[in-house]
Order: sequence, then structure tokens, then C-alpha cells
Amino acid sequence: MSHESTKSRSLVISYLTLRKAIGVLGLSLPFVLVLGALILFATPLQGSISDYYYTGMRDVFVGIMCAIGVFLFSYRGYERKDDLAGDLAGLFAIGIALFPTKPSPADLVTAQQQVISQIHTLFTALFFLTLAYFCLRLFIKTTPDMPPTPEKLMRNRIYRICGYTILASILLIALYLFVLNGEKKPFAALKPVFWFETLAVLAFGLSWLVKGEAILKDQKHDAPAGDRGDN
Repeated sequence: MSHESTKSRSLVISYLTLRKAIGVLGLSLPFVLVLGALILFATPLQGSISDYYYTGMRDVFVGIMCAIGVFLFSYRGYERKDDLAGDLAGLFAIGIALFPTKPSPADLVTAQQQVISQIHTLFTALFFLTLAYFCLRLFIKTTPDMPPTPEKLMRNRIYRICGYTILASILLIALYLFVLNGEKKPFAALKPVFWFETLAVLAFGLSWLVKGEAILKDQKHDAPAGDRGDN
């Protein structure tokens, strides 16, 4: 095996590992926050993932979001738009950590906290929209001169399901908060925002695990892992 071939394979493995790391962080985020807050601090389920900023799990929440952001900044695809999407998603992830949502109760929120919370909401929406773009536009691409493998076709189905799940979750959160004014309704006790956010985060994590070939890896091909059938 030539030096260039060995170097290329090492780079591919590194990028696959990076994708898996992003996926693992995404999948673990809600579980780590909920279980950590409950077991270590006896803190009940919060209204949203972002609300864990105001619990004993604050540093964990900020740390995981910043780690996701750094990993996304490090992500490099095959085209400039892949790199740009990764950089933007990384920026939005870090913005979510640095600009926290407003604390509760709402009547004690200062004007400054309200503005910061609005920035947080904007970063959150842009973060999830960028992740949906990865799933629905970038991850489903196929190498032009190679037919997609059966595994690649299945991966594409998963990417689309994850992308539409993220979009549906964003829409449902917006409907609940801004149309139904759900925070002031009795079913707010069910924590719907938390569950919709968790659904979106799990879809995000799953899509990146699949992209990292932790799931549905091509069984037989001549190209280095991650090259055939994937962008």
C-alpha cells in the first residue's frame, strides 16, 4: 500500500470517527442531562433541554454543546457548502451554550435576560435547521460515477426520516409556544417542548452515527470506507 493511500485511509477513518463522536454526543445529551440532574441533584424533568442550564447540570450542558460545536467546526466534507454548513452549525451550537434561555418564573426575568433568551431561541432554530439541511441535502448525495449500494439507499431513507423529524419537531415547538401559547395551558406539565427537542436531538445524533458508518456500513466495495455512495 502506497504512502498516499495509507494517508488517505487514515484521514477517512479520522472523519468517520469525528462523525461518530458528533452522533454520540447528540444521542447522549438528553439522557445525560435528565439522569444526571435526577440522580445527582434530585432535579425533576425540566421544561426543555435548555432549561438544564439552570440546574446542577449547567456545566455538562454547556460542555456538551461546545464540544458538538467544536466537532462541527472541524467537520470537512467534499464541497465548500459542506464545510460552510458545518461551520454554521458549530457556531449555532456554541451560541446555544453561551446565550442561555430565560430562567423561570417568567415574571422575574429581566429585560437583558429576555433579549439573551431570544438570541438563544434564534440560535436553536438555526442549529436544528442546519442539521435538517445536512440530512435532507448533503448526507443523501451519491458519488456520481458509482451506483449506490443497498446500504447507501437505506442510509438515505434514514437521513430523510431524521431530517423531516427535525423539521417536524421545530414546527411543533413553534406551534405550541407561539400559536397555542402552550406555556400557559394545563398540558404544559407534560413538558412537550422537552420531548419535541429530545426527538430532534435524537434524530440529529442518529443521522451522524449513520454518516460515521457506525450503522449500515457498506459490506463490499473497493473504495476506502466512507467514500463510496456517500458525499
